[in-house]
Amino acid sequence: MLWLVLLGIAATLANLLPAPYLAPNLPNSNVPPLTPGHWLGTDPLGQDVAATLIYGARTALLVSLPAAIISAGLGAGIGLLVGYWGNTQLRFARAYWLTVSCAVLAFTLVKAHGAGTMALWWPLVLSITAFLLGQLLLRFQLLRRTMAVPLDWLLQVAVALLAAIPRLLLVLAVAAAFKITFVSLVLLLAFTSWTQPARLVRAEVRRVGQLLYLEAARAAGLPPWQVMRYHVLPNVLQPVITGLPLSIATFIALETTLSFLGVGLPPEVPSWGRLLALSRFASSSWWLLLFPTICLLATTLSLRQLLLISKR
Repeated sequence: MLWLVLLGIAATLANLLPAPYLAPNLPNSNVPPLTPGHWLGTDPLGQDVAATLIYGARTALLVSLPAAIISAGLGAGIGLLVGYWGNTQLRFARAYWLTVSCAVLAFTLVKAHGAGTMALWWPLVLSITAFLLGQLLLRFQLLRRTMAVPLDWLLQVAVALLAAIPRLLLVLAVAAAFKITFVSLVLLLAFTSWTQPARLVRAEVRRVGQLLYLEAARAAGLPPWQVMRYHVLPNVLQPVITGLPLSIATFIALETTLSFLGVGLPPEVPSWGRLLALSRFASSSWWLLLFPTICLLATTLSLRQLLLISKR
């Protein structure tokens, strides 16, 4: 806890450091540690290693914390819906299935042929049209019959697809193909990591769904959304909350790996991975490898220890 608190303070107060500490200063490149003014040495560009570590802590937290929260929230929401509705409980009239299929086909054709600036309005126009057309088609008896949405099957397919490709390889491919910013990196990490919390919450919902208080809530006539919000969700979040430290540690490691390989955040953004990458160009500068490695290991081990404490 002491290390994590110090890390949070360093990340919060990083902007208070004088600007020259991160400015390139080639005459002072590869200065060894314990040099006055540069107590942890400098990198090949003459930037202070201590300042880079502090700014790198801010980068790691700005990426890992939002990614972990978004991933946990997205996975918990999907797992809640899938666990509660399953493959047969969520049903819609055939009229809406037909109109939604037609809307998706129309949108695909419009995007294929190009619609200029009006393409931004097409999803809204098609959604309204599909809803109104569905209301009209409900007049036919055949189209009033309902069909189930196989949510559980869709989740299993999504999990299988994401599990088929190693997450690091998937993140590397996307990061190499597009320009990466803080927001896009956070969303990329979150949308490739939601399956684990979704599976945990789904399993917990299945377990809780057999308990008597939920049967009583359904017998009392409570709407499904109210049952999920007030009676199911508070009792299935514990595994997700417990796993947050491990998720944060995983995202910090991923961000460091991407920066080390040069496909993460822009080069001007200080990070531990970038400092590790600079050690390849100065093999004799051992401090470029030692200090960021200590920070990375201490943070990861502290988060894992926090996970073990939370399970007790």
